[in-house]
This record gives sequence, structure tokens and C-alpha cells, in this order.
Amino acid sequence: MSAILQIRDLRKVYDGGFEALKGVTLDIEEGEILALLGPNGAGKTTLISTLCGITEPTSGSATVAGFDIKTQYRQARELIGLVPQEINLEPFSYVGANLHFSRGLFGKPRDDAKVEDVLRKLALWDKRANRVRELSGGMKRRVLIGKALAHEPRVLFLDEPTAGVDVALRKEMWDVVADLKAAGVTIILTTHYIEEAEAMADRVAVIRGGEILMVEKTADLMSRLGRKELTVELREPLTEVPAALSDYDLQLSADGTALTYSYDTQAERTGIAGLMRAFTDAGIVLKDLHTSQSSLEDIFVDLVEEGADT
Repeated sequence: MSAILQIRDLRKVYDGGFEALKGVTLDIEEGEILALLGPNGAGKTTLISTLCGITEPTSGSATVAGFDIKTQYRQARELIGLVPQEINLEPFSYVGANLHFSRGLFGKPRDDAKVEDVLRKLALWDKRANRVRELSGGMKRRVLIGKALAHEPRVLFLDEPTAGVDVALRKEMWDVVADLKAAGVTIILTTHYIEEAEAMADRVAVIRGGEILMVEKTADLMSRLGRKELTVELREPLTEVPAALSDYDLQLSADGTALTYSYDTQAERTGIAGLMRAFTDAGIVLKDLHTSQSSLEDIFVDLVEEGADT
């Protein structure tokens, strides 16, 4: 697998001196789904806008399938589809006409079969003669995706594609994304629904303050940074963690009825067996046990907070 999008030391400084991008360097592999995560104002939309030619970088470079986004703008832009965060469709336009217009905008010849194929994949074929104003919010977002796909791009940017969409439609839209990936389309998405990134993305890139904090395969990130917690419910409440258990990373609940033990899932030994013996030796009677594991959201919050401290 080779990189279809190569970004090198990309910077964007606005009038007044605000530096929105601070030397972003990133390779995005062909056919992968990359989740770009970051808090509001982190630089996600600026990065996408710059790569799509909506705003010009101050310095640095980026190529799409080898085409430079500045010196070979037309060739690079033809390979990119963009689904913006805001619904920017003409309310009185027709669904099918939007896709035909988008093809023409990129210099593609009229292709009724291609437009029909895209509409059918997005479950919009029966709505092709409807005006945009007659559609639900979820259907309008499908039209945005259809417009972005009409000229057959190899790279698709999805900027908060499920914002404001109900749970059922969100699930349908992610099915569409999975189909696009299967067809070989490279997808870069931003989302506030981190559980979706955890489920869908091949890799995760975390951006904060215009800088990439880390890029890693989702599974590797979960494995490396994910921690498990063992919560031990007690038969009798404690006022403090007994001295006999001081060697273990234990947190006592506010009401004293539970102890939580954090441990590394990748460690050779978790220490749980020793902890159980220590409970018995200390005369502590257990009522129940249950475990939980860090989600991508937990890891993301920790990474952003660490970035804020540096």
C-alpha cells in the first residue's frame, strides 16, 4: 500500500499572525480510512480546506497521487471529493441535477449511468426528481456525499459527516462509508462521535493547536495506550486503602464500598492474582468484581490534555 496523499511541513498563517497549521507532516495510504481527531479550533477544517484548495498554505507542500496541490491544482483537485460540515445545497435544486452539475464542474462528460450508480448506492435513486428542500437532514447529507463522488474521486474528505443526523441514519451513512472503502476510495474524516472512529478508522491522527500529536493504527493505539480497570465491590465499606494494599494502584470510591485497580493490558503480568491474595491476607471480603477497558475517547482526551501541558 502506498501513500496517495503526502503532506510535508504544511503551515497556514492568517492575517494578524494566527498560525492555524504548524508544520503538519502526514502520509495517508491509498484505500485507508483515517480519522482526524481534535478539539474545536485544533486545525482540522483548516487542514482539509488547504488540501482541497479552498485556502492556500503559507508554506510547505502536499501532493495527491503525485500532483502538487499548488502547482498542479487542477489535477490534484480532480482526485478529491469534499463533503463539508455545513449543508450548502440550493434548496430548490433537484437531487439528480446536483450530481450532474458536479460532474460538469470538474470537466467530466455527462454520464447518466454513473450518476444512477452513485444515487442507488446512497439510496437516493427514488429521490432523484425531488427538490432538496423536500428531503430530511440525513438525506441532504447523502446528496452532499453524492455530489462529492459524482466526478469519481480517489480521495474523499468527510468533515463531520454525521453531525445532526439521528442514530438510524448515522448507521446507514457509515454503511455507505464502508462500501466506499471496499471500492478503494481513500477516506479522511473528522468526527465528534469518537466511537465511530474507533469502529471504522484504520488509523487515527490526533491534531491540537495546528500540530499533529500522533498518528497510529487504531488497533495498535488501543493496545498500546488502552488500560483496563478492575472494580472490586466490598462487603463492608472502608475509610481508606489499607496499608497492606499500598503496593497496588488502588482508588477507593467516595462511599468506601469499592476499590478500582488500574493495570496495563500489555504487561507480562497484570498483578491481579497477587492483589486477590492481598485482599485475603488483609481480611477484606469481596462482594463482586467487574472490569472495563479504555475507549478511544478516553485515550483521545488523555492525549489532548497531555498536549496542552507541553
